[in-house]
Amino acid sequence: MTQRLAGKVAIVTGGSSGIGRCIARHFAQHGAAVVVADITTEAIEGGEPVADVIAREGGTALFVKTDVAKADAVTALVDATVTRFGKIDILVNNAVLRAGKALLETEEADWDRVMDVSLKGAYLCARAVLRQMVSQPVVGEARGRLINISSQHGHVSAPEDFAYGVSKAGIAYMTRQIAADYAKDYIVCNGIAPGKILTGKSGRAIEPKWIDYSEQRTPWPRLGTPQDVANAALFLASDEATYLTGHNLFVDGGWMAA
Repeated sequence: MTQRLAGKVAIVTGGSSGIGRCIARHFAQHGAAVVVADITTEAIEGGEPVADVIAREGGTALFVKTDVAKADAVTALVDATVTRFGKIDILVNNAVLRAGKALLETEEADWDRVMDVSLKGAYLCARAVLRQMVSQPVVGEARGRLINISSQHGHVSAPEDFAYGVSKAGIAYMTRQIAADYAKDYIVCNGIAPGKILTGKSGRAIEPKWIDYSEQRTPWPRLGTPQDVANAALFLASDEATYLTGHNLFVDGGWMAA
C-alpha cells in the first residue's frame, strides 16, 4: 500500500472512539505519526486504546490526555506534539458532545457543555496548531492542513438536537473563515460533514426512531461507517488535495442531494 502521509505528523482530537479512532488508525496506516488527543483512552465502542492498536499494527502514535475546552490543555497538547515530533502537519478537529434536546428542553448547562467541546474546543485547537503551522516551512503547497469534522446537521436542521446543530454550523463557518484568512500563509482548511455514521455508540444514536429517519433521508442503500469518513479525511490530509480549501465535503450517502 502506498503511504500517502509518510513523514507527516497529525493530531486527532476525540481520537479514542468512533470516527476519530478510525481516522487515527487510517492515518497511521498511511505513514503518519498520530497524536491522539482525548480525555480518556477508553473507546465508547469497546476495544483496546487506539495508540496501542496503532503500535501493534506497526505505526507510531502518542496519546495525550486533553480537555479541548481548556486553553492550557490545548497548549500542552501542541507543546507535547512538537517536543516529540518537531512539527504539526495535520489537525483533525473531531472532538464533540451533543445534548439530544430541542430548544425548550436545552438548559444553559447543556448549551455550555456542547459549545465548550464541540465549538470552543475546535477554535482553541485550530488557534494553537495554526500558531505552530505558520512558523513551519512550506512543503509542497502547504505549511499545514486543518480538517474540521462538522455534520450535515450543520447545514440543515438537527431534529431535537438544537445545541449540536448550532455547534456544527459554527464549525462549517469556522472552516471557511480560516481558509480565507490564512490561504496567503499556505494553510489549508477544509471540513467533512458526515451523514448518519454508525460508530458502535449506543443510546440515542441507534434508537429505531433515528435510524428510520436516517434511512429515509439517505439515498445510498446503507448508512455510513467511520471508514467512510476516514477515507475522506485521508484525501484532505494528503498532498493530493491541491487548490482545495474552505470546502465542506459531505460524506452523507446523498443526504444533502435528496
